[in-house]
Amino acid sequence: MGLGWMVVVIFAAFVTLKWLLKRVNWWLYEAKLNEKQYLLPPGDLGLPFIGNMWSFLQAFKSQDPESFLRSFINKYGRTGIYKAFMFGNPSIIVTTPEACRKVLNDDDSFKPGWPISTVELIGKKSFVCLPHEEHKRLRRLTSAPVNGHEALSVYLQYIEEMSISALHKWSDMEQVEFLSELRRLTFRIIMYIFLSSESEAIMENLEKEYTTLNHGVRAMAVNLPGFAYHNALKARKKLVAMFQSVVDDRRYQRKGNIVIPKKKDLLDALMDVEDENGLKITDEQIIDILLMYLNAGHESSGHTIMWVTHFLQENPEIFQKAKAEQEEIVKRRPPTQKGLTLKEYHQMNYLSKVIDETLRVITLSLTVFREATKDVYINGYLIPKGWRALVWFRGVHLDPEVYSNPKEFDPSRWEDFTPKAGTFLPFGAGSRLCPGNDLAKLEVSVFLHHFLLNYRLERLNPQSPIMYLPHTRPIDNYVARITKCLS
Repeated sequence: MGLGWMVVVIFAAFVTLKWLLKRVNWWLYEAKLNEKQYLLPPGDLGLPFIGNMWSFLQAFKSQDPESFLRSFINKYGRTGIYKAFMFGNPSIIVTTPEACRKVLNDDDSFKPGWPISTVELIGKKSFVCLPHEEHKRLRRLTSAPVNGHEALSVYLQYIEEMSISALHKWSDMEQVEFLSELRRLTFRIIMYIFLSSESEAIMENLEKEYTTLNHGVRAMAVNLPGFAYHNALKARKKLVAMFQSVVDDRRYQRKGNIVIPKKKDLLDALMDVEDENGLKITDEQIIDILLMYLNAGHESSGHTIMWVTHFLQENPEIFQKAKAEQEEIVKRRPPTQKGLTLKEYHQMNYLSKVIDETLRVITLSLTVFREATKDVYINGYLIPKGWRALVWFRGVHLDPEVYSNPKEFDPSRWEDFTPKAGTFLPFGAGSRLCPGNDLAKLEVSVFLHHFLLNYRLERLNPQSPIMYLPHTRPIDNYVARITKCLS
């Protein structure tokens, strides 16, 4: 056989092998649907086991994460719904407001469908994983201690004290890793709210383990040394042991009627609540709820504060308008009042628009996962029972058909504008709307109130590349100099 024929044979073998590999996921997941497979949306399940994860990671580790969704649009058209194989499961990616609203609000057709790594790390008894009825029960029992008016009034004072102290400390430093410092601040705030803990040793240990756990939440569930998921599982085990020790100690104090002069924290509230049948929350549920809220009140809040501050500094007119609003709030304050009130917080109308625009542009949570409990049809396409539905928040928030010039930071777009259902999803939607959303926005607003009134920020490495996983942030964690304004 001549060299030419050998090349032809090798090429033919390669093409055949590639064709066979591309058919594996079809055979495993689509063929068994029989005639219904022709009702699936356009897309591609990719190679076996890997699916579309390679192209997803390539896009989100580049400086153009939108290239992932754009590849579907370019290949299959702007249908707004695509089949793919993501995070180990056959999936349907939904990117239009109508489809997102349907998936997020239809609790009869969809249940939580998070990847194994998320379920194992955040906890099977946390809000993100519970079935609908149990989720409703826990949500009802815990809403007041987290987002209730009385609770937020108590939390506000401590958030304010910590924010003032942190800004003063940072302004005395030559430079800071702004994001790292914010994460420490928000972690300290949330730990005090939940556990009344201010111990440096406890804070450092918990934050270290939680950071490791968070890196594994969106990772592939590979439980081998050296992989993020393996390290995160070890971190969760340590965190659970730490929290269980705190719960045990609190129960011992209560049993022995030991009087501890302190405020009632979230742990007390979770230990006290009971439903109409007298059932209390178990220790396992308490610990998983605490782990889940750590993410909402720590990671998300810290990143949001950093990006809002960044956009304010990059847009002097927006900065001055937001600052003027805060100055007006202080000017109207009675001379005997010290510190912010919830009433004043609710008067921060323009700052709220700045925060919402930041949440839209950055989209810290790019997707949520649901699993179809029965065959569901959306826009004429089938989401088969057992398949995952990925609500692609980033696709909605940056869709030019939903928001004009979507990558432009423009708080004025929110003037006299109420987003239609499904078009603005920073905290999700439906019955599983992020349970700590009000607390998180309060935390961000209180910090920004004092920053706007008294400080300026100078970014020292503006060319630092951006990374998009697990959250959008500069690689250098936003090295900056914070300066106190002269009165």
